[in-house]
Amino acid sequence: MKHLILGTAGHIDHGKTSLVKALTGTDTDRLKEEKARGITIELGFAHLELPGGITFGVVDVPGHEKFVRAMVAGVAGMDLVMLVIAADEGIMPQTREHLDILRLLGVHTGLVALTKCDLVEPDWLPLVQEEVREFVTGTFLENGPIIPVSSKTGAGLDELRTALLLLAEGAAEKKRDGHFRLPVDRVFTVAGFGTVVTGTLLAGEIRVGDELELLPKGVTGRVRGIQAHGAKAEVGLAGQRLAVNLQGIDLDQVHRGDLVVPAGVFRTTRRVDVRLDHLAAAPRDLRHRSTVRFHTGTSEVTAQVILLDRDLLHAGETTYAQLRLTAPLLLVSGDPYLIRASSPPATIGGGIVLDPFPPARRRRSDDALNLLQSLDAAEHQRTCSLIVSQALLSGVSLEEIVLRSGIPRKQAETALQGLLATGAIIQMTREPRIFLANEAVASLKQGLLDELAAFMAANPLKEGIGKEELKTRLPKRSDQRFFAPLLAELEKEGRLVAERDLVRPAGARKQAAGQTTALAAKLSKLLADAGSEPPTIKELAEETRGSEKEVRDHLALLVRDGHAMRVSADIFYDRSTLDGIRQQLVDYLQAKGEIMPAEFRDLTGLSRKFMIPLLELFDNEKLTIRVGDKRVLRKR
Repeated sequence: MKHLILGTAGHIDHGKTSLVKALTGTDTDRLKEEKARGITIELGFAHLELPGGITFGVVDVPGHEKFVRAMVAGVAGMDLVMLVIAADEGIMPQTREHLDILRLLGVHTGLVALTKCDLVEPDWLPLVQEEVREFVTGTFLENGPIIPVSSKTGAGLDELRTALLLLAEGAAEKKRDGHFRLPVDRVFTVAGFGTVVTGTLLAGEIRVGDELELLPKGVTGRVRGIQAHGAKAEVGLAGQRLAVNLQGIDLDQVHRGDLVVPAGVFRTTRRVDVRLDHLAAAPRDLRHRSTVRFHTGTSEVTAQVILLDRDLLHAGETTYAQLRLTAPLLLVSGDPYLIRASSPPATIGGGIVLDPFPPARRRRSDDALNLLQSLDAAEHQRTCSLIVSQALLSGVSLEEIVLRSGIPRKQAETALQGLLATGAIIQMTREPRIFLANEAVASLKQGLLDELAAFMAANPLKEGIGKEELKTRLPKRSDQRFFAPLLAELEKEGRLVAERDLVRPAGARKQAAGQTTALAAKLSKLLADAGSEPPTIKELAEETRGSEKEVRDHLALLVRDGHAMRVSADIFYDRSTLDGIRQQLVDYLQAKGEIMPAEFRDLTGLSRKFMIPLLELFDNEKLTIRVGDKRVLRKR
């Protein structure tokens, strides 16, 4: 079974609805106002089956200029179109605008149904056909059939069905891989079931029980039921007209223009890069920063046009632009759109979305224009390379590349593998897979080396910098997950040495044990002479007439050499003195089994200033363990 969407288009009162009824038996005008006025106001839907397993969901659109918004919503998802032109009136204003809309929104296949042929003389028909053929020259209908029909007498209907069948056999169905997207074109409620939405499934498959999300609102729910062409179904397929019963979503939470998608998969945007075709029939040139109505799928919002390479886009010209939307929308690379002027209301252009999540572009930027040209030309490897390169030091994930480029995931992975093989890009993390351009990796590595050199210059007595401290010195716009692979690569290249928690420059020898300076020797003697209650950092600085930083650096040297030991941020002990206190504690605990802080004070003669930090040190060394207020020896 082949599922396609067949739409109508054309001027008001040219017989679109009557033709659909003659083909399908369904009157698509369902509103009382439509019956009373004899015109189509809202979208209508019908079902048509042709031989060979061809199933059409038929969308009948309004023809009046006041209802172009509804007409545009109806074009979403069309695979084929019947452009309806009345033989007794010929080409009219909405005939022209509808054909422009169809072209801009990506409809590529169709025919012309020349209706009301029973109202004209037989010798008039060839003249009208010639006029229509000239009208469609240069469009996708240029070589399409022009079928004279009469919905009243039935003349030409068999020929029309045959022509539709031939077109359908050559038309491609929508892709059923990937995630489902259902633009909502109608919302209503059914007693006992709740909220129901209808639309044409643009991609993927939707199943009963699926978790869903309604964008742009972000409301979540579940698929309670599905009808495809009026029949109950467990699964809806891309290319089908569907009615979906939403569980957990109220009627007032959903409107035309929303999209039903899998929960947690897609995100919305308020800025898109596009290819923009300005219609030759547009009433005026399009200026940079113009405000327009932006239509895509069944959605409509206001947008500002940012022309990237010029200040004025003349009628009939094409360029690249960024559109800044006043409300968030779900857009995917490759989605067609059109723009309309508000006053006077008219369709003035359109094109396709190239990048749905771009940065704010600098105008006349070669990098931006190169990327958009690559996206437009579907040069997958070049597109991936440019996206990674323009991410600079931040990197970009595989998922982001797929979302921005519209390249199918498997093809994106193939393109990235080619770039990885050449060394143009580097994969920095495994999950998620984040890529950096080779130039960005080189910049980050050099930045780490520069930070290491600066630290060593400022701290000549230190053996190296702590890994965690060096990690914080990565640029903020980068990702700290890159630190480990960058460090490993630098060590592999022999440009630094990473040992335990310390990083030091390559070629810098470790400070030899016992290698001290005059200040370090003086500090060592002061600590040894002070015994069990050594001077603080401030007191040592005053005694040696050095700065507190110099004292700390030289104490660190003594600690590395084994002459001193850090007890707290402000207290350092001579190693031999501390070993003696430790042994006193061990002997006491082996004899008594436990010790209270007061007993430790009496044992050592220490004040509280030194007693508490020492007890905490012995706990941290796992020599003792605190039980309530007591300390006992840890079992070894």
